[in-house]
Amino acid sequence: MDLGLTDKTAFVLGASSGLGLAIAKCLADEKAHVVLSARKGERLDQALSAVKQRNASARAFSIDLQSAAEMDRAEAHIRDLKLDILVCNSGGPPAGSATASDLSHWRQQFDVMVLNQIRCIRAALPSMVEKKWGRILIIGSSGIIAPIPNLVLSNSLRSALVAFAKSLSAEVAGFGVTVNTIVPGRIATPRVAQLDQAAAEREKSDAASVKQKSVQTIPAGRYGDPEEFASVATFLVSARASYVTGQVTRVDGGLVRSL
Repeated sequence: MDLGLTDKTAFVLGASSGLGLAIAKCLADEKAHVVLSARKGERLDQALSAVKQRNASARAFSIDLQSAAEMDRAEAHIRDLKLDILVCNSGGPPAGSATASDLSHWRQQFDVMVLNQIRCIRAALPSMVEKKWGRILIIGSSGIIAPIPNLVLSNSLRSALVAFAKSLSAEVAGFGVTVNTIVPGRIATPRVAQLDQAAAEREKSDAASVKQKSVQTIPAGRYGDPEEFASVATFLVSARASYVTGQVTRVDGGLVRSL
């Protein structure tokens, strides 16, 4: 199936590893011009090299979402690129409970996970509306559907961005711009490995045991592969998904049991 992504320009936040990198690779395979964005460093360089092997037009744009000055630069760059596709993706915040999470983290993480993602979206929208074609995809978490214990920051802040996306989707649908959220379950990424290790330390266990216990809660009986997640994400930003907007799509192996 031709997804209609040839020569489309896509900007992927958090593309130096994990889900963001998997999506960047998949978009490159579909002949899209991919801009990988993440903090400057060796991981971004390595990610760009891997994506360039699939599509030589790939580029990198370093940005620290915690820096106001860099966000100003990012907004200008996104406007200049006249994007067709924007994938919003932020790293996971520190773990913590609703009663004991560090209050100083809330403002910092709100800027990174909500406000600065919205800034990127608003910078991308004018050219999409003008072209009457655009795709905005937000990577969420299963915690927006069923809150995950000890991840109150992620549960709360990602939910705020999803509510923004749902509101926006109705405002821009008539311009050919779709806005969707994709929700991973337990996907085998460095972030999930980090969470398993943190759980093991809390439980005085080991990461392998924690993973095995987690797998037992997943009907599919395993963690997902980043490539499986990226395939669904790529469809959602494709020409083929032009009538899908305002949706929350799960890629979780059946993990979340609610309707």
